[in-house]
Amino acid sequence: MKLEHFALNVENPPAMAEWYVEHLGLKIVKQVEKAPFMTFLADDSGRIMIEIYNNPAGEVPPYREMNPLLVHLAFVSENPAKDKDRLQKAGASVVSNDKLEDGTHLVMMRDPWGLAVQLCKRGTPMLAETEQVK
Repeated sequence: MKLEHFALNVENPPAMAEWYVEHLGLKIVKQVEKAPFMTFLADDSGRIMIEIYNNPAGEVPPYREMNPLLVHLAFVSENPAKDKDRLQKAGASVVSNDKLEDGTHLVMMRDPWGLAVQLCKRGTPMLAETEQVK
């Protein structure tokens, strides 16, 4: 089986989708422009999607208060330091900036809605070469 998408109930899906497209390079695959504003966003490989929506039948988790280790979206980054600075200018905030012994560089941030986003440059890549960000 292949993973199709991971879904998140969020505060403001239209604004969040716009930010993720502009600043993280995701592409809107499908979007409903009325409540619950269901939006599917794909990465640049077109093989991994997240779904964001605002459905009052379920709670919007308190992302700002949650430890980022509970849930975060991780993106491959060729230059986490540069991407960190760029995303900070776009309204994200830094949670941590770790360089591991194996050469891995991990930057944990929060997007403007408090959802944790991690920038990953692995010492040894974990994805197949064809799926990595170039």
